[in-house]
Amino acid sequence: MAKLYFYYSSMNAGKSTTLLQSDYNYRERHMHTLVYTAAIDDRFGIGKVSSRIGIDCDARLFNKDTDLFLDIRQENNAQSLDCILVDEAQFLSKQQVFQLTEVVDRLNIPVLCYGLRNDFRAELFEGSQYLLAWSDQLVELKTICHCGKKASFVLRLNADGQVIKEGEQIQIGGNESYISVCRKHYKESIFKQS
Repeated sequence: MAKLYFYYSSMNAGKSTTLLQSDYNYRERHMHTLVYTAAIDDRFGIGKVSSRIGIDCDARLFNKDTDLFLDIRQENNAQSLDCILVDEAQFLSKQQVFQLTEVVDRLNIPVLCYGLRNDFRAELFEGSQYLLAWSDQLVELKTICHCGKKASFVLRLNADGQVIKEGEQIQIGGNESYISVCRKHYKESIFKQS
């Protein structure tokens, strides 16, 4: 029976690496997958899922207007699919998460989503909110803070390495813009007196 999975974490926990490994495992067994990534994130090239350890794969792009159920159904009609993998799943809309539940429930295809749980303000992304609510299985991928504790928060940094406390929810960036930290160090950085 197919399920909707949400693999979530803060930055640098290996979400894309885990997705690429899952995709490889399916393909090694001559099974057919379809990989998606957010069009908004083109840091590693357009239509690529890439890991910091140097592996990547081609992916279809989704944006706010993409009808994932329709796209997947059409592809499945052309060639039977065994698994759908979605990187940067925090950028999904509520409607797109619903569409992925339809892929699972109506097409009986497992969907594995990988993304951030919360933003630099410790607020949920829309896609993450509904994946947390509607997924059949939740899996936390862990990374560590500089102190060695589990990092479940992310700080946004300016060009000088100073913590930014306000701004748009979405700003694409990597290690130059974000750092994963534990709750204690998040609170110390965000709520310290100026």
